[in-house]
Amino acid sequence: MGVAVATLLYLLQLTSPSLPVGAYSYSEAIETLVNQEIIYDALTLEQWIAGELKWGSIRIDVALISKIYKDKDIELDYWNSWLSAIRETQELREQSHQMGFSLLHLINILEPSLSKKLRDRLGEEDVNFALVFGVLAAHWQIPLEDTILGYLHSWTNNLVGAGLKLIPLGQSQAQKILLSLAPVLIDTAQSISSLENEEEDLPYSCSWGLSLASMQHANLYSRLFRS
Repeated sequence: MGVAVATLLYLLQLTSPSLPVGAYSYSEAIETLVNQEIIYDALTLEQWIAGELKWGSIRIDVALISKIYKDKDIELDYWNSWLSAIRETQELREQSHQMGFSLLHLINILEPSLSKKLRDRLGEEDVNFALVFGVLAAHWQIPLEDTILGYLHSWTNNLVGAGLKLIPLGQSQAQKILLSLAPVLIDTAQSISSLENEEEDLPYSCSWGLSLASMQHANLYSRLFRS
């Protein structure tokens, strides 16, 4: 079996919907936007996700993954605290920490030696999902651009799945959205993976729409999702 095939299998496992991190329980404020009729069909869902990929905070997540991949001696505790600090709502912060904790637990089962190194470097503090994802991808030697594209596609697939339940959409419509977003996913992955490994080269993001919608989510009368 070639190296490329082996790393592809690692990537598929790491981005699989069956990865036990609880991503399916989060909508990242899409539930609020559907409730407010800002998102109400396939087109408005696609436009929202495309905007987040082009300008939203998801770009910061994958930029940090890139930094982790390029610098094996990166100060994980510093960047973990930094990523927690830029989460603008409690729900988004708790989502990242819960998914990070779940992935750490899985690493403890799959890669015990890596788990020990991570805990030695991070201590007992809450750990963000993107950071753990980046460390594991680098450990498995998944190519950087593939890692970023896989992370973005997994994130997009989860939000389309939330829209499928909330709007609701048909499954064929959901697949059309994923296919339509492919060029945006590729452009975002390529732009992030080409960044240099300096703090000032972290990409811009504009996430006030997400933040406002996220702050209102906790006050919805009824909810299907945790964020």
